[in-house]
Formats: sequence, structure tokens, C-alpha cells
Amino acid sequence: MTDVEPSSRHTALRASAAALQPELAALRRALHQEPEIGLELPLTQAKVLAALDGLPLTLTLGKQLSSVTAVLRGALPGPVVLLRGDMDALPVQETSGLPYSSTVPGVMHACGHDLHTAGLVGAARLLSERRETLAGSVVFMFQPGEEGQGGARVMIEEGVLDAAGSAPVAAYALHVAASVLPNGWVATRPGPIMAAADVLTVTMRGRGGHGSTPHLALDPVPAACEAVTALQTMVTRRFDAFDPVVVTVGSFHAGTTDNVIPDEAVFAATVRSFSPEARTRVLEEAPRLVRGIGEAHGLTVEAVVTEGYPVTVNDAGEAGYAAETARQLLGTDRYIEMPRPVAGSEDFAVVGERIPSAYLMLGACPADRDPGTAPYNHSPEAAFDDSVLGDAAALLAELALGRLDRG
Repeated sequence: MTDVEPSSRHTALRASAAALQPELAALRRALHQEPEIGLELPLTQAKVLAALDGLPLTLTLGKQLSSVTAVLRGALPGPVVLLRGDMDALPVQETSGLPYSSTVPGVMHACGHDLHTAGLVGAARLLSERRETLAGSVVFMFQPGEEGQGGARVMIEEGVLDAAGSAPVAAYALHVAASVLPNGWVATRPGPIMAAADVLTVTMRGRGGHGSTPHLALDPVPAACEAVTALQTMVTRRFDAFDPVVVTVGSFHAGTTDNVIPDEAVFAATVRSFSPEARTRVLEEAPRLVRGIGEAHGLTVEAVVTEGYPVTVNDAGEAGYAAETARQLLGTDRYIEMPRPVAGSEDFAVVGERIPSAYLMLGACPADRDPGTAPYNHSPEAAFDDSVLGDAAALLAELALGRLDRG
């Protein structure tokens, strides 16, 4: 692919973003030092509000969570675009050794959401500077509770998609990566980009007894073990290898000592899928399989599915537009199309179910680390280079500007 010459708008936007870089880095480091978990992020919310102070935005705070919804109404009529940044941290004890490491014991921005928040603040600043030529409105969605608490769904219930008066025509989000991608590179793909993640919890109940006389008891342990291995066979024999599912049993509990047969065995599995169709099937077939095995052994079986996040699916048109925007703004040498989805899951999926969306990855691996071996997101050693914040802000801003220009 030949290099694409940046437009004058792209050049001006990158210059403005570069000027903001020190301020965004300072915000990111302040967020990093005081991370918060879940839906209630009062310190984070306060920092965001302070960073947005003075901008021509209409602000709405969440009722069930510490969210911030900011609406920028352009001087010219046009559609609505949504930009999202998540704000919550993880229950991880930081060991990165950074001078601005977390000051909160057992809590760390190990997934880079501090960069997402600062980048979205930067986009709000850049777009506010261009309000007089903005043809439409932009909704900035500062979201708590991405790490499993379903914050996006709560914000949708509280009206984030209607905040500007009409539904967005498109939505965009960035996610930084501490490894894999070189620093400053952008990657995305059309179609599935992140997996659905659900939980299967299985309880097999029998009858306890002495380990020397298993025939007088009803042992749930062998049946539960059989169910665990059968789930792996199901994955390879019931599902298309090109539309895969991943079942990992991460928890298995039974008994208290070696010579006592327990009354029950309990295991829990994460169930990941890459299409709505595969997700529906696996959430039907996995419980049926384990029930059948347990009942064949004379046990009572309880198999409970707890639905998590759906598949994150990039709209083909919006993904293509986002890719072209990244190439034009940052250069063709800094864009790569992802060959396959990532098996992690993402709360932005519930936005994508309602609004044509594109989700992009941005490399933030520090210059002194090899992207191929650096600790990945969620690691206590994970480190993110906040020098990418200007580009993150510019890319989010240009995604909104270009999409509004299309009407």
C-alpha cells in the first residue's frame, strides 16, 4: 500500500494533540496513582470533571454508577457520533516499579483504562476547539465497570445513547496494549474482534461415604472429572474450527480429605465464543452435556449459565472507515489489520449490538520492552507508554470529525 498524504486537517489535529500531550500524560499518571474498581469511581469521576471544566459540554452524571456523559453540540446541524473510554481498574497488586505506581494496595490500572480516560479527555478538548465547524454532536462516554460489572449496559439504561437527542450513527473506542503491538501502531478488523465471555457453573450432587466402600456411596467426583474432559471433546467435535469456542475450567472443588467421598463436586468454566450463533449453541449444549453425564451416574446436576459480555463485532463499514482514518492520520506504516479476533471480552460489545461501531487496538508498549515478550494487559508488571496519548486523542477526534462530515 502506498503512503497516504495527510490532509491539512490531519496535520493541524496532530499538532494540537501534540501540544496537549504533557497535560494528558499528567492526567493519566494521576489516574494511575489512584485507581478504583467497579461501578463506583468517585476519585476518577472528579478528575475527569476537572479535566473537562470550561469546555462547551453538557454533562450528565450517572445515578447507579460514577459515569460521566458529556455532549458536544456542533455549531452546524448533523448526526451524532459516540466516543467511549472506560475508567475502572483491576484488583491487582502493581509490581511495575514505575515512579507513579498505584498508591492503593491491591488495585492497579493493569489494563490501561487510565490511558483510555485521558485519551477521551484529549478528544473532547480537540473537538471542543473545533466546535464552530462541527457538523453534528459528539457524545463522550466515560464508563466505569468494564472489568466484569457491565457498566456499559447500565449507562445505556440511563440514557447515554439518547444523550444528544438522537441515537448515534456510529460509535468508536480504542484499547491500548502493553505488548504484542509495537508502540503507536493501530490494529482492527471487520467482524468479530473480541470474544463473548460467559460462565458455566456445575454442581453434581451424590451421596457421601467412606473412601474404602465407594459402592455404598454415590461419588460425584469421577462424574465431574468426566464432564470436564467431555467439554473439551465437545469443543472439537461439535463446533466448526473456523468459528471456535473455548471452554476453560478454572475452578474445581470437591471434598475435604483423601478418604471421604464428598456429597458434591463443583466446577466453573469460562466459555468464550466468536459469533452470536456459536455462543447460542454452546450455552445450550454445554449444560445439556454435563447434565447428561451426571444423570448417567445417578447424580443430581445443577448447571447454571451466567451470561457475560456478548461478542464484540465491528461493523464492516465502520471498521473499514476506522482503518483508513488511522492510515491517513498516522501513516500506513502504523496500521495493521488483525488476522483474527482476540479471545478476551469487552463491554463495548453491548454498544456495538445497538450502534454500528468500530473498536481499535493501539500499541502502548514502552520503548525499552520487546512487544513480543513484554507483560501483557492485566499483569502486575504491565506498563503502558503514555506518549501515545496524543495520537489516541487525535485518532478518536478524527474518527468523529470524519464520520460527521459524511452525515
